[in-house]
Amino acid sequence: MAVPERIRKALLFTRLVGYAVRVFFSILRRSAAAKFAALTERTSSPPPDPSEVKNIVVVGAAFAGYFAARILAISLPRNGRYRVVVIEPNSHFNFTWVLPRFCVVEGHEHKAFIPYTPEFFSQAPKDMVRWVRDRVTSVGKDSVTLRNGERIQYAYLLIATGSTVRDGLPSRVGDENKEVGVELLRGVQQRIKKAEHIVVAGGGAAGVELATDAKNLYPEKSVTLVHSRQAVMHRFGPGLQTGAMESLKRLGVEVMLGEKVAADSVDGEFVTLSSGRKIACDCFMNCTGQQPASGLIADLAPKSISESGHIKVKSTLQIDDDSLPNVYVCGDVADTHDANPNSRIAARQAEIAADNIVLAARGKEPKYNYTTQWGDGVIKLTLGLDRSITHFWDGKSELLFPGKETDLALMCDGAWSAVSAKPFDDTGVYASSNH
Repeated sequence: MAVPERIRKALLFTRLVGYAVRVFFSILRRSAAAKFAALTERTSSPPPDPSEVKNIVVVGAAFAGYFAARILAISLPRNGRYRVVVIEPNSHFNFTWVLPRFCVVEGHEHKAFIPYTPEFFSQAPKDMVRWVRDRVTSVGKDSVTLRNGERIQYAYLLIATGSTVRDGLPSRVGDENKEVGVELLRGVQQRIKKAEHIVVAGGGAAGVELATDAKNLYPEKSVTLVHSRQAVMHRFGPGLQTGAMESLKRLGVEVMLGEKVAADSVDGEFVTLSSGRKIACDCFMNCTGQQPASGLIADLAPKSISESGHIKVKSTLQIDDDSLPNVYVCGDVADTHDANPNSRIAARQAEIAADNIVLAARGKEPKYNYTTQWGDGVIKLTLGLDRSITHFWDGKSELLFPGKETDLALMCDGAWSAVSAKPFDDTGVYASSNH
């Protein structure tokens, strides 16, 4: 007997509440454990021999790496024998979720760059974290090599390099420095402002949000969204697909499905589609092509790179290579088969990977396992400057919550506060020096 849709939705809502409660208590538990450790464990002091200090190297400080580093810093034994080394090339935390909006709306672009601050590690012992602003160029079995030539030894390595795109904005900034990033965003804003015919390639979240923002702000412009699939937001539930399409049509965005833009056809005047059709385009925005940044382990563990370019992992988030038990992977670069990777998934993977590293550092076997949870796939999709849909889907039933948006900066201040930065005070503590 089929379960009525209203009952399925009620059950889905109950599961959602349970999921939120579990997340809340997980945060409380971790905070309490950190405070208890600070009170009961011996305070950090240099070991008798500096050579005994073991490095736990975290490569990348976006959502996954940054949160993993904090968990490691507050959870490792406080005997001075471990140090967390964070290696990150960017001067600031790039809040990528707002980049499509800030490619269109002027005056908020600086808010996408959140300063890395020591306050984020305030619960950790003094000197537990060394911050290195540089890029890792190669990874060996016991060390990483930086762009400046320095080699850093590691006892444990956590790779959290995320994903990249070829064209930079609107999905990624494309530069390591905040100052350049701000100017790049302003440059895109001016291109869109001056254009008459805007073509957006890609009907995922970034493409839909940018297209609806541009048409909402500049209704007189021609905005065309080109998507290779037969529905926009095709990885999500049918209700969100319908809601997104209705909003695109309501604003006047022309949508072309089952089409691709030939990359070499972009000439500043026209683009050519896979069908051969040619359309006017004096501003092309590519919202396709995110790829996992797995190249670092291509030489060390080439068989661990999947066909999709992700790094294969065990359920403990150790790399799927028995010769490298001290190497862990989390975030977008990990091959965890999540349908819709996002910051919540990255943060949960960071927690599991970091907890397992702490167990290993204490001489225990990793015991925490990552499994995909439907609640992690929740998405809030903006559909123009003042509307959104929050979407929950378990593969069978979905919940849709249309919303009104009043903050053009998409509540950036909350993201700043979440990483212990004062909105919008750019201290830039780690921007230009190593610690």
